[in-house]
Amino acid sequence: MIKPEQLSDEELAREATEWRRRALSGDHDANGTAHELERELRRRSGALSTLGAALREPPVRIKPWWRFWSK
Repeated sequence: MIKPEQLSDEELAREATEWRRRALSGDHDANGTAHELERELRRRSGALSTLGAALREPPVRIKPWWRFWSK
């Protein structure tokens, strides 16, 4: 078992990416390890995507049209 606390930031990111790739390829056992490594990455540096996807802003809430006359 990999101990995330003992890895450097770069090693942790590399391992998280590799385990997530395995999980996405169908390895059911890799999902738990990938999740643990990604959780440690987020704890160390805030929100981070290991898949390379840009993080999105939350959607803007628009007041429903039927509440036009009510305040």
